[in-house]
Amino acid sequence: MACVLDASAVLCLLFSEKGAEKVEARLGDASISVVNYTEVLSKLVDRGLNAEEAIRDLSDLDITVLPVGQEVAEEAARLLSLSKEAGLSLGDRFCLALARSLDVPALTTDRAWKDIAKPAGVKVELVR
Repeated sequence: MACVLDASAVLCLLFSEKGAEKVEARLGDASISVVNYTEVLSKLVDRGLNAEEAIRDLSDLDITVLPVGQEVAEEAARLLSLSKEAGLSLGDRFCLALARSLDVPALTTDRAWKDIAKPAGVKVELVR
Protein backbone atom coordinates (compact mmCIF):
# COMPACT_ATOMS: atom_id res chain seq x y z
CA MET A 1 0.00 0.00 0.00
CA ALA A 2 1.31 3.43 -0.92
CA CYS A 3 2.32 5.89 1.79
CA VAL A 4 4.13 9.17 2.38
CA LEU A 5 7.15 9.06 4.67
CA ASP A 6 7.98 11.70 7.22
CA ALA A 7 11.65 12.56 7.62
CA SER A 8 11.59 10.87 11.03
CA ALA A 9 10.55 7.56 9.47
CA VAL A 10 13.37 7.66 6.91
CA LEU A 11 15.91 8.54 9.60
CA CYS A 12 14.57 5.70 11.75
CA LEU A 13 15.32 3.34 8.86
CA LEU A 14 18.75 4.79 8.08
CA PHE A 15 19.84 4.66 11.72
CA SER A 16 18.37 1.17 12.27
CA GLU A 17 16.21 2.40 15.12
CA LYS A 18 13.18 0.65 16.58
CA GLY A 19 10.49 0.58 13.89
CA ALA A 20 12.96 0.49 10.99
CA GLU A 21 11.54 -2.82 9.79
CA LYS A 22 8.09 -1.23 9.41
CA VAL A 23 9.53 1.50 7.22
CA GLU A 24 11.61 -0.97 5.21
CA ALA A 25 8.49 -3.05 4.51
CA ARG A 26 6.87 -0.02 2.84
CA LEU A 27 9.76 0.78 0.49
CA GLY A 28 8.82 0.48 -3.15
CA ASP A 29 5.41 2.06 -2.62
CA ALA A 30 6.68 4.92 -0.47
CA SER A 31 7.09 8.54 -1.42
CA ILE A 32 8.49 11.59 0.34
CA SER A 33 7.99 15.27 -0.35
CA VAL A 34 10.98 17.21 -1.58
CA VAL A 35 10.69 19.24 1.65
CA ASN A 36 11.06 16.14 3.86
CA TYR A 37 13.77 14.76 1.56
CA THR A 38 15.74 17.95 2.24
CA GLU A 39 15.17 17.48 5.98
CA VAL A 40 16.67 13.99 5.82
CA LEU A 41 19.66 15.15 3.78
CA SER A 42 20.25 18.00 6.22
CA LYS A 43 20.15 15.67 9.22
CA LEU A 44 22.65 13.31 7.57
CA VAL A 45 24.99 16.22 6.83
CA ASP A 46 24.58 17.39 10.45
CA ARG A 47 25.68 13.91 11.51
CA GLY A 48 28.91 14.15 9.52
CA LEU A 49 28.19 12.90 6.01
CA ASN A 50 28.99 15.19 3.14
CA ALA A 51 26.04 16.09 0.94
CA GLU A 52 27.05 13.70 -1.86
CA GLU A 53 27.23 10.75 0.57
CA ALA A 54 23.84 11.66 1.99
CA ILE A 55 22.31 11.89 -1.49
CA ARG A 56 23.82 8.53 -2.42
CA ASP A 57 22.51 6.89 0.78
CA LEU A 58 18.99 8.11 0.05
CA SER A 59 19.13 7.17 -3.61
CA ASP A 60 19.84 3.58 -2.54
CA LEU A 61 16.39 3.45 -0.94
CA ASP A 62 13.34 2.76 -3.08
CA ILE A 63 11.53 6.00 -2.22
CA THR A 64 9.99 8.35 -4.77
CA VAL A 65 10.77 12.02 -4.12
CA LEU A 66 7.75 14.12 -5.05
CA PRO A 67 7.70 17.83 -5.80
CA VAL A 68 5.00 19.78 -4.05
CA GLY A 69 2.92 22.41 -5.73
CA GLN A 70 0.89 25.36 -4.62
CA GLU A 71 -2.11 23.26 -3.56
CA VAL A 72 -0.06 21.13 -1.14
CA ALA A 73 1.76 24.23 0.13
CA GLU A 74 -1.56 25.93 0.86
CA GLU A 75 -2.83 22.82 2.65
CA ALA A 76 0.34 22.76 4.76
CA ALA A 77 -0.39 26.36 5.76
CA ARG A 78 -3.99 25.46 6.67
CA LEU A 79 -2.70 22.71 8.96
CA LEU A 80 -0.82 25.23 11.10
CA SER A 81 -3.85 26.06 13.24
CA LEU A 82 -4.50 22.35 13.91
CA SER A 83 -0.90 21.46 14.57
CA LYS A 84 0.45 24.44 16.48
CA GLU A 85 -0.18 22.99 19.95
CA ALA A 86 1.31 19.65 18.90
CA GLY A 87 4.51 21.43 17.89
CA LEU A 88 4.54 20.19 14.30
CA SER A 89 7.13 21.71 12.00
CA LEU A 90 6.72 23.02 8.49
CA GLY A 91 8.15 19.73 7.20
CA ASP A 92 5.65 17.76 9.27
CA ARG A 93 2.80 19.77 7.80
CA PHE A 94 4.08 19.24 4.26
CA CYS A 95 4.17 15.48 4.85
CA LEU A 96 0.61 15.49 6.18
CA ALA A 97 -0.62 17.73 3.38
CA LEU A 98 0.97 15.52 0.71
CA ALA A 99 -0.47 12.36 2.28
CA ARG A 100 -3.89 13.97 2.38
CA SER A 101 -3.67 15.09 -1.26
CA LEU A 102 -2.68 11.56 -2.35
CA ASP A 103 -5.21 9.94 0.01
CA VAL A 104 -2.57 7.65 1.51
CA PRO A 105 -1.29 7.24 5.08
CA ALA A 106 1.63 9.22 6.46
CA LEU A 107 4.30 7.20 8.30
CA THR A 108 6.12 8.89 11.17
CA THR A 109 7.79 8.26 14.52
CA ASP A 110 6.14 11.38 15.99
CA ARG A 111 3.33 10.41 18.38
CA ALA A 112 1.94 13.95 18.39
CA TRP A 113 0.64 13.34 14.87
CA LYS A 114 -2.01 10.93 16.18
CA ASP A 115 -3.70 13.83 17.99
CA ILE A 116 -4.27 15.83 14.82
CA ALA A 117 -4.72 13.02 12.28
CA LYS A 118 -8.50 12.89 12.43
CA PRO A 119 -9.12 16.67 12.44
CA ALA A 120 -6.60 17.00 9.59
CA GLY A 121 -8.30 14.26 7.60
CA VAL A 122 -5.11 12.21 7.29
CA LYS A 123 -4.42 8.61 8.24
CA VAL A 124 -1.25 8.45 10.34
CA GLU A 125 0.73 5.28 11.02
CA LEU A 126 3.29 5.29 13.80
CA VAL A 127 6.28 3.07 13.10
CA ARG A 128 7.15 2.78 16.78
